[in-house]
Order: sequence, then structure tokens, then C-alpha cells
Amino acid sequence: MVVDKTDLNRIGVLTSGGDAPGMNAAIRAVIRTCVYYGITPYGIYQGYDGLIKNKFKKMNAGSVKHIIHQGGTILKSARSLDFKTKEGRQKAWENVKKHELDGLVVIGGDGTFNGAMVFGNEHDFPIVGIPGTIDNDIYGTDFTVGFDTAVNTVVDAVDQIRDTATSHNRLFFIEVMGRDAGFIAVYSGIAAGSEEVLIPEKDRGIEQLFESLDRTSQRQKSSRLVLVAEGDKNGSVYDLEDEVKERFGDRYETKVTILGHVQRGGRPSCADRVLASRLGVNAVEALMDGHHNEMVGVRNRKVKFTDFEKATKQNPKMDDELLRIADIISI
Repeated sequence: MVVDKTDLNRIGVLTSGGDAPGMNAAIRAVIRTCVYYGITPYGIYQGYDGLIKNKFKKMNAGSVKHIIHQGGTILKSARSLDFKTKEGRQKAWENVKKHELDGLVVIGGDGTFNGAMVFGNEHDFPIVGIPGTIDNDIYGTDFTVGFDTAVNTVVDAVDQIRDTATSHNRLFFIEVMGRDAGFIAVYSGIAAGSEEVLIPEKDRGIEQLFESLDRTSQRQKSSRLVLVAEGDKNGSVYDLEDEVKERFGDRYETKVTILGHVQRGGRPSCADRVLASRLGVNAVEALMDGHHNEMVGVRNRKVKFTDFEKATKQNPKMDDELLRIADIISI
């Protein structure tokens, strides 16, 4: 069914920055919404670099079949230093004009939205963004595409680490992604039952970790897990391991696990597929309604729009209630 509801004829879509599970679901939703409304969709490969190098491909509903369950992004992603230059963006603009695009949907994080904001303002070109990042660090949406899957991946890994930690009465330091935001650490820490969570937003000091370990030692726990966001101010997981050894000597047998890029991969969860699909449809409809330089997100279960400047300049706040809950149930 095609609904003739818009003057837009052609819309492009690209993914940029770090990949996140659910990006393919978002691409699928954008492409099929375009087809539904009689708009010709174009996929742009390798992010802004593809915009500069003319890596455009006309797509249809069949182009995105059997991808909703796949991790990563079929459009690929790449960093583009050239797009940060006016000359690079001019090349991208020439390609946009060549393919007669009337709007663009970009899927990514704050770097992606910064690039979109500059490009859109320079050429008065309508762009709508979909937040796709496992870190959940974008202002203006309760959750970003990829976050739920990443947390589930971490929880599965931590559950398995708990088995070996219990078998050998060990203390594990587990590093998860999050240079500037500790959402993955907090959510997975609560879900997996960690004894302590260390995040960049709340520097509670090394002494709180020591107090927590003392408390669990008195209760003779058979295993101890500490989740550490990579941006924690107390240092790396190896630094923390050294601090514990210096403070407690041989009381704890310590191990370190860095989960790394396993958190980016895997089949997207149901929650991420639904969120991505919802945002993809609304991104296209937003362009049809004249939105420009805005991100589409979901707040309190409702679709909301946030301008790129606010989405990139403001940081989502960590919910202190989650930290309180983590402290209470970790005793």
C-alpha cells in the first residue's frame, strides 16, 4: 500500500560511528516507511565517508529483508576526518544534489549528530537523527538503539563469570564499555548481582570499594564481582586489582576480565528491534512534517524530538535511584 502524503521524493539513510545492535532494524524501518509513502529510499554506505565518496544505492522493500535480526549494520560504518572539513562536506553536498535527495536520516551517536547539525545548517538541508549507540549516552531519549542488547550480553557474560568465581572463591573485576557514561555498568550490575559498580559519573572513591569488600568478607561470600565502566575515575581494572592487592594482601584471589567489543555484537533484543522500528518510522514521518536538525527519541513511552545541539551538548543524568538500589541489594 502506498500513501501519497508528501512532497518528498528521495530520502537517504546512513549509519555512522560505532555500530550497535538494532541499527539494521532501524534501516529496515526507514526504507520500508519510505516505500509505504511513495518515497524513493537511498542507502549510503560507510557513513559520512560514503556521503563524500558517492557510495549511494537505490533501495526498495526487498533490499532490507531478513536483516531485522542481524547485529551490526548492512550499510557499514566508518569514521570520516574529511567530513570534519568544509571541503569534505562540500563534496558530500554535491553528491546529495546529484542524487536529488530531499532529506537524510542518520543513525548513530553524538558524533554523528554533530556532523549532521553542521552539514544541515551549512546547506539548509533537512536531517533527522536516530540514536544508535550501546552506551545510552544521548540526551533526549530514555534508551538508545543497542543499549538493551548490550546489557543483556554483559549480563549473560557476568552470569558465566559468576560460576567460576564461586567455584574458586575469587574476586573478579569486569570492565564494560562506557568512557563517559556508566549506564551499561549500572544496569548490568543490578541485573547480575554485582557487589560493586564503578562509573565515571559518580566518583565515590576507592575507599567505598574497600568497605564493600570488607562487608562481603564478613559475610563469607563465595564470590565477588565488581563491574567497572571503562571511564571510571579510579583507574583501569588493573589499577583497581593492584589497589586491592596492596590493601588486602592475599585475602582475595583476584582476576580481571575485559568484555570489550563482544558488547557491540549479537542479535538485537526484542526491545531494541521494537525501539529501532518505532524510531525509523517516525524519523521518515518527521522529515515529511518538516522537521530539521532534530533527533527522534522516546521519553516516558512517547515519541519526542530534541534538536541536535541539545542532544549533543547535554548529558543524560544517571538515575541516583538506580545507584541506591544497587547499593542496597549488593550487601
